[in-house]
Amino acid sequence: MLHKLVERKIASKKVFSGKLLHVYKDTVRLPNGKTSTREWVKHPGASAVLPVFENGDVMLVKQFRYPLSQIFYEVPAGKIDPGEPPGITSCRELEEETGLVCEHMAYVGHFHPAIGFSDEIIYLYAAWGLNESRQNFDPDEFLQLERMPLHEAVAMIENGQITDGKTMACIYRALSWWHKHTPFPLNMKLQTG
Repeated sequence: MLHKLVERKIASKKVFSGKLLHVYKDTVRLPNGKTSTREWVKHPGASAVLPVFENGDVMLVKQFRYPLSQIFYEVPAGKIDPGEPPGITSCRELEEETGLVCEHMAYVGHFHPAIGFSDEIIYLYAAWGLNESRQNFDPDEFLQLERMPLHEAVAMIENGQITDGKTMACIYRALSWWHKHTPFPLNMKLQTG
């Protein structure tokens, strides 16, 4: 019965090609046999990582995001370079954005942030065994580091201070992963007091 949901591509035309994103307009055959168009964005994919210190603190970054003209709390993240495994992207972004390197990293899941108009996938990781290195921002990147207890970050999601999708997904998926795998002793209680 799932075949009754599938749309088939008939033709595809690239209508915009940028540094990061490419926009397409496709003609598709609908399940009922009629045709329609779909506009969608091709994205190289991204990786995000939640750095966790031994005392249960996490490191987030604050960054201004132009499309919404506001500052967001985010986990370190970035686009995947061609041929680069997502875990390597997370290690690279962790060091570039926070000046931290990790002894351990675990894949905790992935998600699709914009299924209505993009093929983007974001791979999620948790990192621990953190040591200082040096920050190495991209020339057009301006960040402020924010270290806080994990329970405060969760509270910020619940009260609407953290609204970035990859950050919410990464925090919750990392927390779920820890509850199942317990890679090292860490007090991960979500008490806010």
